[in-house]
Amino acid sequence: MKTVFTTGEAAKICKVSQQTIIRCFDSGQLKGFRVPGSRFRRIPRELLFSFMRDNGIPTDALESGKRKVLIVDDDVELVELITDVLVRDSRFEIRTVNNGFDAGMMVKDYHPDLIVLDVMLPDINGKEVCQRVRADHNMNDVRIICISGMVEDDKISELKAAGANDFMHKPFEIEKLVERMCYHLDIETVHTS
Repeated sequence: MKTVFTTGEAAKICKVSQQTIIRCFDSGQLKGFRVPGSRFRRIPRELLFSFMRDNGIPTDALESGKRKVLIVDDDVELVELITDVLVRDSRFEIRTVNNGFDAGMMVKDYHPDLIVLDVMLPDINGKEVCQRVRADHNMNDVRIICISGMVEDDKISELKAAGANDFMHKPFEIEKLVERMCYHLDIETVHTS
């Protein structure tokens, strides 16, 4: 478990801009130390935890250190496969739902870092889910990767315009999905050999 954070890492955990963290650090609101001989700021875990608690920022991301992922797909086998790989990875906390309505409810309650979203859901389409997530300004930091086996290229640009960060055609290798997730969450890709 990480014990000291950079301002960029602290910003991601607190879901604020790096500038906000730097301002809080420089004003003394957020305690930490500077790396000797440089201008780099570092924040020990317990001080970041106190800062988050004092400012009403949910501390669950810091406590588990895991990134929260919501998988939205009605293909039970694919969901199980993705979940299995992500659980073994241990950097992710996973929730799954199989329709757009439940996705909308879960996004509000769970506030995932990333959503893997099937475009063809039984009740509403993925584009509408993207629009609903993007309409809520508390969800600006949520990354969305849309997946589908039946989408033309012009629909992909519509999905991105609706708020999707990425798109993958089914079928795909789960490892490629994990790579894209790591890219969007700005975490290291771990290559398993």
